[in-house]
Amino acid sequence: MKKLFCNILQLLLIVFACYNSANAQLLSPVQVSVDMAKPIAPMKPIWAWFGYDEPNYTYMKDGKKLLSEISAMSPVPVYVRTHSLLVTGDGVAALKWGSTNAYTEDANGNPVYSWKIIDSIFDTYVKRGMKPLAQIGFMPEALSSHPQPYRHHWKPGDNYNDIYTGWAYPPKDYKKWGELVYQWVKHSVERYGKKEVESWYWELWNEPNGGYWKGTPKEFFKLYDYSSDAVKRALPTARIGGADVTGGGMKFLHDFIKHCLTDTNAVTGKIGAPLDAILFHAKGSPQLANNMVRMDVRRQLRDIANNFKVIGSFPEVKNLPIIIGESDPEGCAACGMATNPQNAYRNGTMYSSYTAAAFARKYELADQYKANLTGAVSWSFEFEDQPWFYGFRDLATNGVDKPVLNVFRMYGMMTGERMTATSNRMYPLKTVLDSSVRGAQTDVGVLASKDKKSASVMVWNYHDEDKVGTPEPIKLSISNVQAKAVTITHYRIDAEHSNSYEVWKKMGSPLKPTAEQVATLEKAGQLQTMGIPAKATVNNGTLDVNILLPRQGVSLIKLTW
Repeated sequence: MKKLFCNILQLLLIVFACYNSANAQLLSPVQVSVDMAKPIAPMKPIWAWFGYDEPNYTYMKDGKKLLSEISAMSPVPVYVRTHSLLVTGDGVAALKWGSTNAYTEDANGNPVYSWKIIDSIFDTYVKRGMKPLAQIGFMPEALSSHPQPYRHHWKPGDNYNDIYTGWAYPPKDYKKWGELVYQWVKHSVERYGKKEVESWYWELWNEPNGGYWKGTPKEFFKLYDYSSDAVKRALPTARIGGADVTGGGMKFLHDFIKHCLTDTNAVTGKIGAPLDAILFHAKGSPQLANNMVRMDVRRQLRDIANNFKVIGSFPEVKNLPIIIGESDPEGCAACGMATNPQNAYRNGTMYSSYTAAAFARKYELADQYKANLTGAVSWSFEFEDQPWFYGFRDLATNGVDKPVLNVFRMYGMMTGERMTATSNRMYPLKTVLDSSVRGAQTDVGVLASKDKKSASVMVWNYHDEDKVGTPEPIKLSISNVQAKAVTITHYRIDAEHSNSYEVWKKMGSPLKPTAEQVATLEKAGQLQTMGIPAKATVNNGTLDVNILLPRQGVSLIKLTW
């Protein structure tokens, strides 16, 4: 009897504790405030930039479908960057590989140019109102100073260094390289028109401070001199930049900028080289901790801050456009979670909430360093004819959109001015830079914008640790709303909304979904609302909205009037 009484008492104490905890949450919601009378800066669409390793996926069935969706969700032209546009080969796509056969030589060593495959790639962009961030690389086999081996056959689980073959080496003839670049730009102007090509960006190579470049820094700077000279000869008003260094490449970027400003140009013999944009990469680093994925947004944001510092140390370039050429939670899109279990974040809502929280801090960092951040390329696209939800870092799988793509759809509705917004549960930028998002509480953050007849407020509930948590009650207070009544539409990404992955799992994770299942998955992959749009009265310029946001969930509250 005594034991039974103790068990009952213990159960009552547990129930009482849970009741108090639940009521404490109900009584103490997260306080989120937005002031629509206090603009910070234009709501620059830095998110509207995407890229991928495999250029030949561009014009394949799911590639075209995804590019159409990306274009449709953006109020401005989307920029697209891809590798291997000058690589020699038959144009057959493979993981971490692409080719266009743009340059070969005849038996006498004379150049033979072929733009057919490059045109099919750029045509796909231009027809959708998109713009190339045209990457000048990599080295054609006939120009490589170390051509063999050239074609690699890498697959997930192989040594990543196996991908660096003959295409990564300097040219054996810099003048022929320069002429190749000149002919490419000249052809682009002839095909698309001067005005169109003037709106593009050109940039040389990828991560020259790492395995992608088998030459010295001095040889790379020489390559840049020849490339930038060729671009400007073909179109003097074209924009070209560099150096797209990998994370931790601050010294290389410093030396590259210095070269462009003060060194003798290898082509002209004069001081300096054209520089119209500055590019670098920034990546996070997820790990497994006790069989749980733990993200590291701190590392990605530190890369950004450190490169902003380098750029800011040169007053001559402080106003140039800055493009984060790859900006992601980690470094290998084609490394699936089967071989890299720390990448298990990619299919679900952790990827989407991380993206929301990370982009908001990019805006903060640009404000802090007065940096002209123009774009941040999400290195994530799609992998044609691969297993469903294999764990690649992609935006869609077999033509079905994943939750992360819906964050970009939300960003696409954020236009006009970026407004002052605060949350009493949003981690300060300094804390995130010091220790990431690892505290006892989640990061309930906010980003807001206002246009002439609309306003958008994004709220996320993010934490580095991928585990289930209690949903957070949130009181959103929006002040200085310039309307007496508004229509509120609440968009949501969580386990039940805008989430094809959870629907696929409920189907039993079919390896070959039926046509009916695919249609269901496609619908589940679209951005969904919580209920239907509703009218609301604004009292003395203030509007209060109460929501409950699950851990790793993202909401967008859209007001129209």
